[in-house]
Amino acid sequence: MNWRSIRAIAMKDFKEVRQNKAAWIPALALPLVFAVGMPLLFIGLPQLIPVKDVASEMGDIQDLIVRMPANVQQVFASTSLEQAFVIYGIGFMLAPMFLIMPLMFSSIIGADSFVGERERKTMEALLYTPTSDGTLFMGKIIASVVPAILLSWLSYVIYIVVVNATSWPLFGHIWFPLPAWWPLMLWLTPAISLLGMSATVLISSRVKTFMEAYQLTGSLVVLVLALMVGQISGVLYLGVFSTFAIGTLVWIVDAVLIYISVGTFNRTSLIAKI
Repeated sequence: MNWRSIRAIAMKDFKEVRQNKAAWIPALALPLVFAVGMPLLFIGLPQLIPVKDVASEMGDIQDLIVRMPANVQQVFASTSLEQAFVIYGIGFMLAPMFLIMPLMFSSIIGADSFVGERERKTMEALLYTPTSDGTLFMGKIIASVVPAILLSWLSYVIYIVVVNATSWPLFGHIWFPLPAWWPLMLWLTPAISLLGMSATVLISSRVKTFMEAYQLTGSLVVLVLALMVGQISGVLYLGVFSTFAIGTLVWIVDAVLIYISVGTFNRTSLIAKI
């Protein structure tokens, strides 16, 4: 593959998506909710409501903590009721929600990859460029996944700062991120971004409108919701090992999906749809 051509295609796609405010403005609003709004809510509640009310809410949480693996329970050792409430909400319950961001970012950019070209009437010129099908496809992939990962990591950094700053009166020290968040950020997030992007680019090469492509890939959010339900219900905990294992599984699926996508991609069929 011609990596110089791949880079040129990726940069072209990124610039066009950046000019599409309808695509990236909603994507930027989501991190504000997750990285700023949610921690302020979870950290503010135990500092504002009476301790006895926190204790009444801690009943179910204590039951969940008892069912956690021993290494995870150590996080809650020697913590007050208020601190345990914050740790569980900020460190565990909200963790799967952050996987929605890389999935959403990559899906938006991926959905614009081929369908956007068709709607902007630039598809024909792109398809007749002297590049291979694999080079064209990989350029679209990189244009989707790199911004998605960078935006997700930026959201994590903001979340870390907001959490430690607002919870300082309650803890008196920096306590976040928890150990499981490192594989979540550095291993699972890129894998989820690649999954959303590879599926979306493949779908967008076969449909006619941006919204159609984006709506079809919305079903991928079910995977993240399953992790969230498992975490809240106590069926699954995103510890260091489990997060790494899930990320490895997603990476394998990514590799298979990209292999199939590159192998079946054919620009001739796209030209016929213009």
